[in-house]
Amino acid sequence: MTRSIWKGPFIDNYLLKKIQKNNTKNKFIKIWSRRSVILSEFIGFKFQVYNGQRFINITVTEDMVGHKFGEFSKTRKQVIHKT
Repeated sequence: MTRSIWKGPFIDNYLLKKIQKNNTKNKFIKIWSRRSVILSEFIGFKFQVYNGQRFINITVTEDMVGHKFGEFSKTRKQVIHKT
């Protein structure tokens, strides 16, 4: 079920504070919030999103705006069977 329009997108407060504090786009910002929505203000920033075992490197582009961080950090490995 989607979030209602009048509430707006969900973003953790600590994530907004990290973006405002970190003006350089060259450093990675470590986050654990997979449920936060990617805003247009995040374009160009580099994030390390925790997937439960390790951090996945993500650089935000224009196509990612409106999606959640969890969509870009997979939690399961793909099984490859030997033949």
